[in-house]
Formats: sequence, C-alpha cells, structure tokens
Amino acid sequence: MGDIVEQARHFGRTVLAAAPAPDVETVYDDRHPLWEQFRSADLADWWVPAEYGGRGVGLCESVNVVSELSYHDAGFAFAAFLPILASRMLELYGPEELARRYLAEMATHGSFAAALGSEAEAGSELARTQTTFRRDGDVLHINGDKQFSTNLAFARFCLVLARDVDNPRDFALILVPSDSPGFVVGQRWPMSGLHGTATYPATFTDCVVPAANRLSGNGIRILEVGLDASRILMASIAIGLTRRIRDLSMDYAASKRLGGQPLNRNAVFGARMGQLEMELETMKAQCRCAAAEYDDIYQRSDRAAVFYADGVLKSAIVAKMHCGQVGWRVASRASEAFGGLGYTAGHDIQRCLRDMRHIAIVEGGDDVLRELLYGRYVKRASRRG
Repeated sequence: MGDIVEQARHFGRTVLAAAPAPDVETVYDDRHPLWEQFRSADLADWWVPAEYGGRGVGLCESVNVVSELSYHDAGFAFAAFLPILASRMLELYGPEELARRYLAEMATHGSFAAALGSEAEAGSELARTQTTFRRDGDVLHINGDKQFSTNLAFARFCLVLARDVDNPRDFALILVPSDSPGFVVGQRWPMSGLHGTATYPATFTDCVVPAANRLSGNGIRILEVGLDASRILMASIAIGLTRRIRDLSMDYAASKRLGGQPLNRNAVFGARMGQLEMELETMKAQCRCAAAEYDDIYQRSDRAAVFYADGVLKSAIVAKMHCGQVGWRVASRASEAFGGLGYTAGHDIQRCLRDMRHIAIVEGGDDVLRELLYGRYVKRASRRG
C-alpha cells in the first residue's frame, strides 16, 4: 500500500503544482485529467475499508493527506475527500448488500458519491426539511428540491434526506442511484472559491427507488454522523492553506525590501510569522485530536451504535470552527501584507483567501455550529467537559 501521506505529497508536488490554476469553469469530475491521474495513483477514495477493496486509511492519516493536497489546490482536495460523507453513512447504516455494491465500485473505480441535505427554505435547519418520501409496497416515492450538493452531477449515487409524508417526524436517508427516473440535477452553482469543485441543486419528481435503499435509523442523526468525518477533513484544508500562505509570505519577504533591508530581516514581519506558526500548530493539534477520537470510535466493533448515540462529535465541530476562524485571520493578514498584489484576482494569496473563507461556511456555518455546541455540550450540564 505504501505511505499514503508521502504519495499525496508527491502527487501534490509533481502533478497539482504543475497544473494550471483552476477557474470558475473548471470541474474536477471523473473525466478530468487530474482525477484520472489521482485514480491511477490509487489515491481516490482512500478511506474505503479493505473489506470492500479499498485502502482503509484512517482519519488521522487522512488529515495529512488533505493538508498535502490543499497546499496546492484546495478545490481538488475538497472534491477528493467529500465522498467520505455519503460513503461513510452508507457503510455504517446501509444494508450490507447495498454498501458492498457501491463501496466496492468506489474502491475499484475511484467513483464519486454525494449527499443532499440543505434546502432553500430550511437551510441548515434539517428538521424543517420539506423533501418527502412515501412508501408504496416495496418502493419509495421521493418528491422535493435540494439546494447544495458537491460532486452530484457525476456521482454514482447520492443520499437524500427526506421526511415521511404519513409521519412528518420520521426522517430518512435514502440512496438514489444516479440514473433514477425523476431525479434531475440542476444548473451548477458558481462559487467564489474552491474552484474546480462543482456544486448543484436537484429536483425529485416522483422519483422511485427500492424501499431497501433506506438507511437504518433517523436520517438527521445519520447525517450528523457523516458530517463528523467530512468536517474534520474540511478543517484540514485550512492547515494546507495556512502552510501555503506561510511559504508564499516567506518567498515574498526574501525579495521585498523595506528600509533598504530584505523584509525577512524586519522584526515586525518576524513576529507576525512567529504568530502564524503558533496558530498553525494549534490548527494541527485540533485536527489531530478530533481525528484520533474519530478513529478510536471507528475501530470499535460497535462503532455504528456509538457514533449514532452521540451524533455530533464535539471535537469535530471545534476543529472545523477553530481552523476556519484562525485560518481566515491568517489569510486576511497575508492579503494585507502583500498590499495591492494581495487583492488581485490572479494572485496566489487572493486564491488562498477565497478558498479559506469557505471553511467557515461549507459543512455547516459557524453560527450553526455554535448553536450545536451550545445545545449539545453547554446547555446540558451533564455533558460539560
């Protein structure tokens, strides 16, 4: 299998670093040359368990993989790891036959999977979901509209959050194959950052799938479990971007002169870079802590039940919030330090700034996560650490 972190580092330095910077038209789908090289290097879907033919890489190593990829291209890193959201939910709570079919395909072909939760009216308030399903014998009929789903247009399957028409308190996650009649992917959303990723809305009009495609358990709780892994990896994008900002700043300081001396000899600049290095280490520590807790649970034989009981891992939320907030401060200061260059559209620092902003928005905005922390871990005295 080899050292996957070293493989990711090599791929970043030799392939991503040499590729043209993505723009708003770029789509890292399963036909893009970079994805084909990634897949050929046996890096795609690296977390899929060995029992399904995958590499079974844990989240601790995955944090480093994503950091290496995002150092060069945060959009590629996001597109590459996001299928863990749907695939991990399917693995833990889907019927074995269904999980084996789709996860084995991901391991073999490096294919994509997507998840659909948010809606125009409900936003991140998943309990207000208006997409519905109705059981009719051995099939489910799905109707409704979803808002944001990355990789959806080329995913082999998606998991859709819907509520039961006959029991509005019953929420389900339902696997919908990409070729299902009544399932239509809308026009791609243009995003300000994370160029190369492709995010779409979707409409379900009497979309019929087998009743066996429903995952076991409450759909909202299952989605919370899935987001634990993807939020930790979202946070690790900020680590890669911060490392990139540090190195770009040092390169700039070596040639930029201030008061007749190279900027890297300036005491104020040195102090700021020392502060950045401290902040980078706190980001790494938060991600490592969250990933280690996740891996400890995942290695248990009763992992599905343990994850389900908690739903939201406190460490995952903290990692995403901390890395997003600290990373944004780092990127904003760097943009100022580069002056006019730091605000030009084609500059690497401006690209890092745009990409970093997404950390606090994607996979649950900070206000949503603050409310989760308060409701799950502060309001209940028994759960305060």
